[in-house]
Amino acid sequence: MARAETSRQAYSIDAVNEFDPLFEEVYDYCDKMELNVDTLIHEIGAGQMEINFFHAHPLGLADEVFFFKRTMREVALRHDMFATFMAKPVAGEPGSAMHIHQSIVNKATGRNLFSTEDGQPSQEFLWYIGGLQKYIPAAMALFAPYVNSYRRLVRFAAAPINIQWGTDNRTVGIRSPVAPPSARRVENRVIGADANPYVALAATLACGYLGIKNQIQPSPECKGDAYLGDYQLPRSLGEALELLRRERDLAKVLGEAFVTVYTEVKETEYAEFMKVISPWEREHLLLHV
Repeated sequence: MARAETSRQAYSIDAVNEFDPLFEEVYDYCDKMELNVDTLIHEIGAGQMEINFFHAHPLGLADEVFFFKRTMREVALRHDMFATFMAKPVAGEPGSAMHIHQSIVNKATGRNLFSTEDGQPSQEFLWYIGGLQKYIPAAMALFAPYVNSYRRLVRFAAAPINIQWGTDNRTVGIRSPVAPPSARRVENRVIGADANPYVALAATLACGYLGIKNQIQPSPECKGDAYLGDYQLPRSLGEALELLRRERDLAKVLGEAFVTVYTEVKETEYAEFMKVISPWEREHLLLHV
């Protein structure tokens, strides 16, 4: 019951009403906890919900996501349901993401630095995108932290497989939504619903910061179907961990000790997973190889 990386769809009232008691109770709890929830709607997947939060300071927003996930699980149990934030809980259904919209404002003036004074995209906007493109592959172990996370990131499954960018293009990993200059922002569509919100927010901001700091120019804007291109993201947790270990720029921003401990813990977890022989392997390999 997490947000998926798909456009909103139209559903009949009857289809949504079966979740009304759940929705109403979630809204009530969010109101009591002063969580700034914008919308909670049905998504394209079976039993899949989308939750949107209002724009806020990243640390406060991470707090809200953390508390909301605990609230959602508790309310679901009270309605004889289970809420999951796995990236790909059901085969053949859309996976669930944690899309992060990000912008930078001048502390003194409050002006959005992603737009020039005449309303055009700024150089900082382009550099920020360039940083995301350069460093997202190395940050994938933070954005997609479990072996299941990578089952979501496959071609034509409503999830990005690339680090291309485009304006209102939902086939790319980095999207610039249509918005007025004051609200110009960048959406990181790569991050899974299973990611730690504190880590994910810190990591995506670090990627953009490095882009501005190092004045990294982005690739040309993708105006077509990015699914027709090559995979540009790690295909497994093991590959992602290796990329994270090698990326020194990110480690300097996020903390050398943090990256070391994180990768060691995740390596142990991945090693445990590799000891498990799946039903698919027995079905397709046991008597055929």
